Amino acid sequence: MPVKKEREYRTLVAPLAAQSSGEKRLQSECYVEGYATTFNAPYLLYEFEDGTKIYERIDAHALDSADMSDVIMQYDHEGRVFARQSNNTLILEPDVKGLFVAADLSRTDLARGLYQDISAGMITKMSWAFTVAEESYDRETHTRTILKIKKVYDVSAVSIPANNDTEISARAFASRSYERERQELLKRRAAILKIKASL
Repeated sequence: MPVKKEREYRTLVAPLAAQSSGEKRLQSECYVEGYATTFNAPYLLYEFEDGTKIYERIDAHALDSADMSDVIMQYDHEGRVFARQSNNTLILEPDVKGLFVAADLSRTDLARGLYQDISAGMITKMSWAFTVAEESYDRETHTRTILKIKKVYDVSAVSIPANNDTEISARAFASRSYERERQELLKRRAAILKIKASL
């Protein structure tokens, strides 16, 4: 699936793991679980060439009213479905830590192949695609807080945690915020100069 411009993609550097024994949320020989995102933990969204860093955090209540109907699990957001909620092979649950994901990857040869890659430690990260309904921005800390998620489209096992598409969507937000701050600073400086000139 091609990356959609209106969607945002984030990768979490937290383990996606296969479990062959222990407590499982789904009965499957090819069971994986992990977190698509965590709450209230700021992470670096983008760093500009001048060293300015933009951070982002997901509010603990951001998913409270989100549309999470029939979310799918993919690999690298590429369109192939490996698990989905509507056939009971995917569980998504916001908890105190973040958005918990559990999947049964036993239904197709390709899904079992993905399970084997995760089990072998070849694929260890997750990403998710979503749209934002409400956000805030703290100019002092350069931190964007996502307050409400409108819709979650997919969760994805990913081979490379930060892909160009993720960087592009992050850079777009960061550039808008940075430019707004720069324009306001220029206006303040102009106002100060105007006051000084009138004295």
